[in-house]
Amino acid sequence: MSNHVFDATLRTSDFGSAGSRRLLRAGKIPAVIYGSKTKPMHIVIDAHKFALAIGSISESTLITLNVEGDEHEVLVKTFQEDIMTDIIHHVDFYEVVRGEKLRAFVSLSVEGNPVGCKKGGILDVVLHEVEVECLPKDLPADIKVDVSALDLNDHISVKELPVAKTVSILTDGDETVATVKSVKVEKVATEEEEEVVATEE
Repeated sequence: MSNHVFDATLRTSDFGSAGSRRLLRAGKIPAVIYGSKTKPMHIVIDAHKFALAIGSISESTLITLNVEGDEHEVLVKTFQEDIMTDIIHHVDFYEVVRGEKLRAFVSLSVEGNPVGCKKGGILDVVLHEVEVECLPKDLPADIKVDVSALDLNDHISVKELPVAKTVSILTDGDETVATVKSVKVEKVATEEEEEVVATEE
């Protein structure tokens, strides 16, 4: 069972733009569930509850939709949001099948203070997510990346990421996740040094 559970009702009427606007005014969000073995199902969910949760939901977050008594385990594939008002207008859910592998992008969570940064280096996080393949039950919410041991000019690549044996990373293993760059320090002449040079001339 996922941590996020939402009640939903079937959308049997009020289709089209006008119908969607009426649902939004009533505090509802029109949505659709689809999948490799799921016929598209139009539903309606509570706008307030979903808006409160969306900040903690990523593409790899498993969600349970209770559609009039029937449970569907899904992922959020896309959602439409008004950039001016932050109101969510529509959500596309992808239904996963237990026992069938799926592909999803999982966020990388960088942790630690690199050794190289203590020497004046700068941590550069290049990659923020990777694509994985696994069973729904093995899908990680995120992948922790410990950068504490990185010295100046060191890096961590995708193939070094710590994942369970049940999870396959599809992203190129040689891609850089994070690196500590050396900072080139240029000597800036002081006023006194400039005066000395001027005197010598």
